[in-house]
Amino acid sequence: MTQSDPGALLRRLFDAALAAADPAKAVPRFLPAPPKGRTLVVGAGKAAGAMARAVEDHWQGPLEGLVVTRYGHAVPCERIEVVEAAHPVPDQAGLDAARRILQKVQGLGPADLLLCLISGGGSALLSLPAPGITLEEKQAVNKALLRSGAAIDEMNCLRKHLSAIKGGRLAAAASPARIVSLLISDVPGDDPAVIASGPTVPDPTSFADALAILEKYRIEAPDSVRAHLEAAAEENPSRATPASPAARPT
Repeated sequence: MTQSDPGALLRRLFDAALAAADPAKAVPRFLPAPPKGRTLVVGAGKAAGAMARAVEDHWQGPLEGLVVTRYGHAVPCERIEVVEAAHPVPDQAGLDAARRILQKVQGLGPADLLLCLISGGGSALLSLPAPGITLEEKQAVNKALLRSGAAIDEMNCLRKHLSAIKGGRLAAAASPARIVSLLISDVPGDDPAVIASGPTVPDPTSFADALAILEKYRIEAPDSVRAHLEAAAEENPSRATPASPAARPT
């Protein structure tokens, strides 16, 4: 490679970035110690299957779980179920997987560990609409967001306020288990609350913020979506509510 070969330089930089994020190399270094109780693995994202395989290959002790990844990105695992769903517009397979994941984390105790594997694409793949909102309505909003030019943090602010699992709600459902989240980021700034719409971390945004994004980009949302946002019946777990399970340090 010479200074007159910028293409080769860019290729080397790209390959180095991919190698740094390779789940087989990155995940094992950050695995926690096995708990006294159960280990449950859940996750979502384009790399979720590969991350699950890396956990299986290096975990000392029993474990079980379910992760959802994009069609064509599944990786064979023996103890963690890997299912595929649509990205970037969610589908019924993603909804079914998200519902099963939310059900699985309920009933965990303080001696148990929830290991959450999150990567890019997780917000669309982990799609469980809030009560009163249908999958079709969530799809319509998602398509409008993709056309709008909104930044990823704005898109995910709106997404998690239309969700029953994102914005810290997965962590709240898993209380009082210990939660460890391993994240491979594809968003500028690597904010855990933005990556996959932050299912296991406190949400610093509000329903008012989500409504402001609708107005800013002139998104024509279904009546049920606007009514849900305007009602603001239950804000997502946040750092302002320290009693919230999702606000606990892990």
